[in-house]
Amino acid sequence: MLQPKKLKHRKWRKGKSLDRSIITKGFDIVFGEYGLKSLETSYIKNNQIEACIKEIKRILGKKGRMWLRIFPHLTRTKKPEGVRMGGGKGDIDHYAALVKPGTILFEVESKDKDLAISALKSASYKLPIKTKIVSKYEG
Repeated sequence: MLQPKKLKHRKWRKGKSLDRSIITKGFDIVFGEYGLKSLETSYIKNNQIEACIKEIKRILGKKGRMWLRIFPHLTRTKKPEGVRMGGGKGDIDHYAALVKPGTILFEVESKDKDLAISALKSASYKLPIKTKIVSKYEG
């Protein structure tokens, strides 16, 4: 399960999360040839990221490489169902990564172009946001 090893604070505040601000890092393909780029702002849970990793690895096998460019650092809390108001903040439910438009989520490298694109396409079905497959050579 993807989660941070150490945390400065166990429960963080939400902050200004889902604004459409301009991103300043994580928008270029650095490691691979093809990447999965987000087109929306959203939180992506750790189990959704794991499902994408599993799907990409299943399709690529040993014919390609994959790089994960996001990590779920944020803690998301939830109170149990049927609990009345008050009583403080709920327990940690899951970890999430905040993704803004233009962020590269995954990168793939393979000699077979169709295999790399199909791996990213099937991974995009596991995500709750709209995504786009981009190439390093397109510009």
